[in-house]
Amino acid sequence: MSESINPPEDAETDPVRIPESPRLSDSEEMEPVRVPESHLASMQADMAKLMDLAAQHDRQIDDLSAAPPAPDSPFAAYGLPSFAGLPPASAPPEPRPILELEDEEYEDELDALSDWVDDFLMRVYGAEVTTAAPWCEQWQEHDDVVAWLHALWLAYQQHKDAEAGLSGLFVWHRDFLTHAMATVRAAGGPLSACMTDPDRPAHRLLPGPRPSNRTTSAIEEPDEPEDRVDHEETGEPGQASG
Repeated sequence: MSESINPPEDAETDPVRIPESPRLSDSEEMEPVRVPESHLASMQADMAKLMDLAAQHDRQIDDLSAAPPAPDSPFAAYGLPSFAGLPPASAPPEPRPILELEDEEYEDELDALSDWVDDFLMRVYGAEVTTAAPWCEQWQEHDDVVAWLHALWLAYQQHKDAEAGLSGLFVWHRDFLTHAMATVRAAGGPLSACMTDPDRPAHRLLPGPRPSNRTTSAIEEPDEPEDRVDHEETGEPGQASG
């Protein structure tokens, strides 16, 4: 029968001992660690990446600790800094009265207005053409009608926006639509000489008032020549004297 081998009594109590590294005397020096040249290039590349990451972290910390963003930042409303290289958000152009526009700018605005009037306004709110509510299929040639409808269109764009609230379109109906259509299609309004029967299209531009006397006199009476004024002051021959 084989004998059992028992561990020594102090096996569980004695900790594992790790041999200490040899100590160098003051006169001895450690040999330098030599890195193979094949590994040196990759170590340099890794070090460059670490330095780039550290620089990016520094820039992010500077952005987060900087002052609030400028008003032209597209993220200013959310309190976020603008990103480098991103152009500032430009403010939308302010609307201008259509009669102040010229050439191609006027034609483009009139085309957009015509689409809205024909496809939406008159289709929904046109009502019947009568002597009490005339209309003109060439309304684009009536400057006053164009100005009224353009202003109505601008107000519609403003009041249908979410910032106008749930009552925005009600305000547009009450304060803008009713008044503008009543003026444009009034029995004695700018279209009164045009179509009063849907089966009889007609178009006529009513003449407006003449310029005031002050404007007319300034155009018709030329300035008096200077030489005539000089003759009257000096009394030279050729001029009637008292």
